[in-house]
Amino acid sequence: MDLLSDVLSLLDTRSSHFAGLKAGGDWAIDFPPPDGIKFNAVLEGGCWLTVAGIDAPVQLHTGDCFLLAPGRAFTLASTQGLPASPALEVYRHTRHGVARHGTPQHDFFLIGGRFSFGDEAAILLDCLPPLLHVRGDTDQASVLHWALQRLAHELQATAPGAALMTRHLGHMMLLQVLRQYLAEQDSHPAGWLFALADPRLRAAIEAMHAQPAHRWTLLQLAAIAGQSRSAFALHFRTRVGMAPLDYLLRWRMRLATRRLKDSGAPIASIAQALGYDSDSAFSHAFKRIMACSPRQYRLRHAGAQA
Repeated sequence: MDLLSDVLSLLDTRSSHFAGLKAGGDWAIDFPPPDGIKFNAVLEGGCWLTVAGIDAPVQLHTGDCFLLAPGRAFTLASTQGLPASPALEVYRHTRHGVARHGTPQHDFFLIGGRFSFGDEAAILLDCLPPLLHVRGDTDQASVLHWALQRLAHELQATAPGAALMTRHLGHMMLLQVLRQYLAEQDSHPAGWLFALADPRLRAAIEAMHAQPAHRWTLLQLAAIAGQSRSAFALHFRTRVGMAPLDYLLRWRMRLATRRLKDSGAPIASIAQALGYDSDSAFSHAFKRIMACSPRQYRLRHAGAQA
């Protein structure tokens, strides 16, 4: 698989929830910090988005989408400076998946979704900017527009399978927003996600993903990237936010968490499959990243499942 698919397929979606909002007149709503990634898309009208910790409000138009990383409260409003109602009160009276606010005649329609992931999601969440805004007036937005319309239909549908269809469309839109954001931005914050736009770094990361158990050296990875060892090390750290071999370690541990949860394989065989000669070396590396031993992690997950 390509890198983005590779990482997203590794993530366990603990929960996902979708709801619509139709509003009219003058209105404002305060939303608490989301648990996981918060996704919103404007289907009709426009509004102002204010995010905690970000100085400038963002004006959203029809077709615009945005992602919020965890931990940021935000406000949506028809006009800046209006007194806001708590989201809990607005969405308490949701009918057929859509809440209503303001005047009875709506001129604004938004779809919102929340994705909560397991421990391994840090590889994605840690590199996302606080706010990721994708404009809807670009040529690349056609796929997103189709999914938006289908999601709006399914969200309000009573046909069998509507809930499952909504969930799958939501995941498709999450992937499309990340893909479109990567294609549109000239500069990115540090993180593996944004390194995918760099062919040299992508080649090195793809090699690590393809052979995580290989005993990669900095020199080998630099050769794949077509750079000297020192230039590659600096380039990788600047764009990804960590050293190449640190990234390899973290990727191995993400793979390890999946195998510890999803298989009954002995810890020794998991360690060997990821390139470790001994249980102790694997346990030390795992504890450094996950703050617990592989055995403790497996027991904790089994207890949570029970």
